[in-house]
Amino acid sequence: MTHAFPAPAVSDAIRSQLAPKGHLRAGINLSNTLLVSGRTKEGMPEGVSPDMARAVAAALGVPCQLVPYPTPGEVADAIARDEWDIGLIGAEPQRAAIIAFSPAYAEIEACYCVRADSNLTNHSDIDQPGRRIATTARAAFTLWLERNIHQATLIPAESLDAARDCFLQGEAHVLASLRTKIEDAKMPGTRLIEPAFMTVQQAIGCAKAHIEAANWLAALVRSACESGFVAARIQHHEVRGLQAARP
Repeated sequence: MTHAFPAPAVSDAIRSQLAPKGHLRAGINLSNTLLVSGRTKEGMPEGVSPDMARAVAAALGVPCQLVPYPTPGEVADAIARDEWDIGLIGAEPQRAAIIAFSPAYAEIEACYCVRADSNLTNHSDIDQPGRRIATTARAAFTLWLERNIHQATLIPAESLDAARDCFLQGEAHVLASLRTKIEDAKMPGTRLIEPAFMTVQQAIGCAKAHIEAANWLAALVRSACESGFVAARIQHHEVRGLQAARP
């Protein structure tokens, strides 16, 4: 794949920071099926996130090696072990302590789900003493909840599905998850609290020390959004619930 949109010029310093081994290692989060929606014939991740990684590699003029991880938290952790050159995960302040993030290239709404007969009707009803919120450990929206929920109790599960099961089994009053995951689960007797409580900003990160590379990635992501490249990849993969970030 070529980058198919105007890319900023690449200096030797940028290439050495992003492809020190002669190829681009891209950390990919497998748990978000909006971003990784399938597999190639060879079994490698396919979708909008892998397409963005390949576009970065193409703009650099180097091969792309996808490095998959089961969860976004594991992608973030792997930077300390120098396992990837760019990581494609949600940009959150906790992660930004060690990762320099580009502007978002895509956005995903996260919502609260409650039982249909619940007396919870708005966001202010959620953060109250005694409330229990099932969520997904170390997901971008959970990091947001950790910063913004002060009275309710978060119950982090290992996966989106595990969080849903926790809610359905009555262990939590509220399920916090991606809008499309809630809608696709088709849970009778439940309803969403509108609007979304936050929007996950999917971005491309690199090591904070790589300042030239971070600036280059920011310019490249802006170009990818402005040119319509991201929107075209979302349409190509027929992904519902994922929006190209506004330039």
